[in-house]
Amino acid sequence: MFDFTSALYLGLRHPSPSLLPWMGLTTGKPAALEPPPGSVATAGNFAALVGCERATPLASTLHLFWDLFGWLARDRVRIYMDSGTYAVAKWGVERVAARGVAVRTFAHHDVAGLRALLQGDLRANDRAIVVADGFCPNCGRPAPIGEFLQCVEPRGGYVVLDDTQALGVLGTLGGGSLRWHGIRSPDVIVGSSLAKGFGAPMAMLAGNADVIRQFEEQSQTRIHCSPPSLAALHAADHALSINRVQGDRLRHRLAQLIRRFQAGLASIGLAADGGLFPVQTVRPSGLSAESLHQRLRHAGIQTVLMRHCRDISLRVAFLITALHRHSDIDYAVSQIARAISRAYSTHQPTGRVS
Repeated sequence: MFDFTSALYLGLRHPSPSLLPWMGLTTGKPAALEPPPGSVATAGNFAALVGCERATPLASTLHLFWDLFGWLARDRVRIYMDSGTYAVAKWGVERVAARGVAVRTFAHHDVAGLRALLQGDLRANDRAIVVADGFCPNCGRPAPIGEFLQCVEPRGGYVVLDDTQALGVLGTLGGGSLRWHGIRSPDVIVGSSLAKGFGAPMAMLAGNADVIRQFEEQSQTRIHCSPPSLAALHAADHALSINRVQGDRLRHRLAQLIRRFQAGLASIGLAADGGLFPVQTVRPSGLSAESLHQRLRHAGIQTVLMRHCRDISLRVAFLITALHRHSDIDYAVSQIARAISRAYSTHQPTGRVS
């Protein structure tokens, strides 16, 4: 099978012989009592990469956002959530909404809509929290982080980013959205899974040193849940090391493969959404996304059906990684062309006269 469903964008897999050994997967202690060995240094390296003062490790983005929004809601806050926000961050928002926190939703990347909501809540003294993904793989566009910051500054608020998609792919050394935009601000809180670009099944929360320190002191998951396993932490450390030495080369190869895919589509009269991001979505005319997905599957190509963030239509998504070969890309394009050609010929009149 030709697999275009993996989000391991840089192709980092971390087989156990490549990692430092560990005596056990866990110390059996919560992070609030004793951080796992080496985790403080790994978090420091991560913070430096993404352009924040401090970071702290968590087992997953589910733990991270469940805990983060519960911690933020200790004060009087109002949350303004981009409609394109990924599901896991939404679950964290829904948790505090159930506890009575006011939550407003604005259209995807719609700064004017956000400003209108804030203006309507002008009499409220609550701290404004804007929630969004740093980069949207569905439409291939980065969030307007600078404009979001301008919106929350008068209300003493924060911009909370799920930067999972951008980490390892965008910005200097793959540092993600803040590096991509050249933004350093104490008012941005970044949550990222390392399971995609870096291939390590854990998460990091990064931001202003005081914010992260206070979160660590009052975090509920650091008390009641297990921290990331030592294997996951070693994989994260390994990923950061590889990224320092080979990351730019891997990102360059990835960009070449994406450009090859786009050029191949252009040669058959198609285009993909996604820019130079490794998630490339295709919606050919005359053939439904479901039909193309099935035809490609029969040809041995695994793809993902993805709903576009700006409408209800489905697209066929190709997740390209640095492990793909030029021949994989060329075969995928040839099978897209074949599927469209067959669909076109099926719908053409036969020309017979009865």
